[in-house]
Amino acid sequence: MSDLDDTAIVWFRRDLRVHDQPIFDAAAARAQRSLAVFVLDETLLGPSGKARRTFLYRSLRDLDESLGGRLLVVRGDPAEVIPKLAGAVKAGSVHIAADFGPYGRERDEAVEKALGERDVDLVRTGSPYAVAPGRVTKSDGEPYKVFTPFSRAWAQHGWRAPAETDASTVDWMDPGEKDGGPRAVKVPDDEAPDAELPTAGERAAREQWEAFVDEHLSDYDDLRNRPDRPATSRMSVYLKYGVVHPRTLLADLGGSGKGPASYRNELCFRDFYAAVLWFWPRSARENFDTKFDRIALDSGTSADEKFRAWQEGRTGFPAIDAAMRQLRGEAWMHNRMRMAVASFLVKDLHLPWWWGARHFLDLLVDGDLASNQHGWQWAAGTGTDAAPYFRVFNPVTQGERFDPQGEYVRRWVPELADVEGKKVQQPWTLAEPPSDYPAPIVDHKAERQEALARFNAL
Repeated sequence: MSDLDDTAIVWFRRDLRVHDQPIFDAAAARAQRSLAVFVLDETLLGPSGKARRTFLYRSLRDLDESLGGRLLVVRGDPAEVIPKLAGAVKAGSVHIAADFGPYGRERDEAVEKALGERDVDLVRTGSPYAVAPGRVTKSDGEPYKVFTPFSRAWAQHGWRAPAETDASTVDWMDPGEKDGGPRAVKVPDDEAPDAELPTAGERAAREQWEAFVDEHLSDYDDLRNRPDRPATSRMSVYLKYGVVHPRTLLADLGGSGKGPASYRNELCFRDFYAAVLWFWPRSARENFDTKFDRIALDSGTSADEKFRAWQEGRTGFPAIDAAMRQLRGEAWMHNRMRMAVASFLVKDLHLPWWWGARHFLDLLVDGDLASNQHGWQWAAGTGTDAAPYFRVFNPVTQGERFDPQGEYVRRWVPELADVEGKKVQQPWTLAEPPSDYPAPIVDHKAERQEALARFNAL
């Protein structure tokens, strides 16, 4: 007789893959077979935006195919449906990768309590991060607020090698065998966002990664700030949904070279921001540095009009407008331009960083709470390890430096398609500026001084 339970549940969340999946090993060690489950949770779906929901649905279809059509999709509050499912299949354990976000922690605690009443274990194995939040701290146990010392400790801590798993690691139960419990639902149809989304699924993620390693990794450090060049990995959306795990990428980077080192640094930033959110969950919604609660911000009709111009890419600053239009066109924006448009919103328009952060989360296909909010706080000067508030990005200089021939602007701002070279970054200086492109909505030099005055007033 086997000591294994008859059945376990594998509850997928931000880990929509079958390779490098340590929860598979944990489930197989606990039970003879497992039921694969995904819960459509309105608390998460509601704020996600069409692009993220559509990419999620496509990823779920790909995962279901990888599992031979044995992914059970249900809808509801996980604290209710997961315990009911456990009862329906007589599961002795439910297996998850730990979630460290504010909502995820509360949800999992509620699920764990409800499962405990049925004598079912909630088993956490791994996380969506190379190093889980809370593991990298100072010698006295205090969390890091500055990235550089965190990064040194993170590298010294290290991470596990990828788990050797695939769909065959677990004996999957056919969802049709469950006796009652929550009703299975169809994965929702795509919501047809206007943006052109990347191909979803684990195979697509692997192909994208391999192409980046072969073609761009070696010069990543030199070209990663160039929005006019296809030099970034575009892996953020795959990491967001766990279609690939960061340790898989780390294992492929190798040891030496500026490109691999620079890419490792970006993965470290992802872990750092997750750790900040873990230790200071209020930082998702509030200034980390509370002295900025007193800084003067604009409001009223004029502020609303400027915000709409920023959203729609009508500021009159070509690099800013190109980036904001890329956001709508691809549900993604180059990271250098994310910093530039954030600085412009906060320090040229004097608007709250959380307005911009919310707009990003509405549209980004890779929108991640920890990375998005803390990236915005970095640009606004209000967060941990933030750019000094007196560092104000010049929207013209950013374009001239990182889009030196104007190719990025001409791609996304067709009104300027006939303006040659770097002149495209300052069309108002042309003898005959394009009539269908707006003049700058602010004077950057004057607004920079205003931003500094407001900071000094603190």
